[in-house]
Amino acid sequence: MHIVIADSLPPAAADALRRAGWTVDARAGRKPDDLARDLKDADALIVRSATQVTADLIAAAPRLKVIARAGTGVDNVDVTAASDRGILVMNAAGANSISVAELALALMLALSRSIPAADASMKKGVWDKKRLTGVELRGKILGIVGFGRIGREVAARARGFGLEIIAHDPFIPVRAAETIGVPLVTLDDLLAKSDYISLHLPSLPETRHLLNAERLSKCRRGVRIVNTARGELIDEAALAAAIESGHIAGAGLDVFETEPPTDDRLTRLPQVIATPHIAASTVEAQELVGEEIVNSVREYLAEGVIRNAVNFPSIPAEEYPQLRPQLQLAEKLGALIAQLLSAAPDSIGIRYYGPLTTKYESVIGSAVLAGLLSPFLDASVTPVNARALAAQRGLEIIESRSSRSRDFINVISVKLRGGGQERWVEGTVFEPASPRLVALDGVDIEAPLSGTGVLIANQDRPGVIGDIGTTLGRHGINIASFALGRREGGAVGMITVDEADGLKSAVDEIRKLPAIRDARIVRL
Repeated sequence: MHIVIADSLPPAAADALRRAGWTVDARAGRKPDDLARDLKDADALIVRSATQVTADLIAAAPRLKVIARAGTGVDNVDVTAASDRGILVMNAAGANSISVAELALALMLALSRSIPAADASMKKGVWDKKRLTGVELRGKILGIVGFGRIGREVAARARGFGLEIIAHDPFIPVRAAETIGVPLVTLDDLLAKSDYISLHLPSLPETRHLLNAERLSKCRRGVRIVNTARGELIDEAALAAAIESGHIAGAGLDVFETEPPTDDRLTRLPQVIATPHIAASTVEAQELVGEEIVNSVREYLAEGVIRNAVNFPSIPAEEYPQLRPQLQLAEKLGALIAQLLSAAPDSIGIRYYGPLTTKYESVIGSAVLAGLLSPFLDASVTPVNARALAAQRGLEIIESRSSRSRDFINVISVKLRGGGQERWVEGTVFEPASPRLVALDGVDIEAPLSGTGVLIANQDRPGVIGDIGTTLGRHGINIASFALGRREGGAVGMITVDEADGLKSAVDEIRKLPAIRDARIVRL
């Protein structure tokens, strides 16, 4: 594996990847053209906020499997372009949560007690005690907008100062917040009630200028606003006007719409405390971010474990060893059924049986689609982009779960339809982690899903198996295993064979045998 680190990370991060036996190119400050050249043979790209990972940069990296952002936000990564290519995008969510939360509280305290102004006056030799009378946090209401990891860390620390906490987050269930004693309210209610507002939302089209002139006018008079999340959340001109009018008492800002700011109208206001995007800039956070992102990249490339992904469901590391064989099974079932249908597919049905497959049906279904589409497409197909590619090609996807008792605990069933044909396969995982075919077109059959196989459909009469074996032997084809399933009037068989030059000729000859209805090579 070849890893490119394009922004500054602690040296230990690159060393950890090198210990895995991989080559690491760790250099910050490269120009886009130079980085594009260096990505031609890269399997992973790790960045912070400085590098812009554009669609053109992604297109220049044909081998890229993962883009990792050593931080929380991924607004400097073209996630859509990465997803279209099947590239996983991950971040280090939570590694810097405490550092950001602590700065948010520090800004609240600094705003309340005019700490920067007091320090500046002392440095000028001025003792201006009366002008610097402040307010306490105790007994005030803190409104937290965005109640994810960082928002919750802010809440935990704010309680120690005696603040009453309310929150707004449309993506968090009410019960989830109430279990930790924080009521969820509407945004308008939060603005009207809060003495302090702390923002902890991502930068999205729907969150841009969340605090605009209209919403700022709805804020409680004298509110103090803290933003350690994304500059785009606030209309800076509207905030400056609201502070100048006296409606907003002050703001503590660590992030800005343009960094560094090109207009100092807001930052030069004495009621504003501005810091240069340093919320995550602590020794501890940098070490944790580097450690977390490197571990996530290493686990994904080496074992397929998906953690902290932003464009694909994440899988808890402790559950992945059990799930991994199911994902392998799903991809192999997709690859198998793709080779059975003679016409172009127009719909696929995937049914999940058992607690593990139904719990992770979205991920497993994506793996089935990746296996199905790979033989048809020149583009790289992974579970990340498989559903989008299926939709682009008009493939109808029908997914369902069943509680019906089966002979096996977890079963994946796949039906593929197209050109008036239908093929049907089912599979499960045998111990130790062995994907197996357990049904073919409704016939019970138990066969390994690996290597090269010859799939046979034939009349159920004496001598057929002998004729098949003789034909394979005459062409120098060695049989590794032979599985047979019978139904009224016919039978199906899966023969696992060693790959050899004479295999195609042998199968062509098998098709000509009187009892053979179908014979085809499948490679898994």
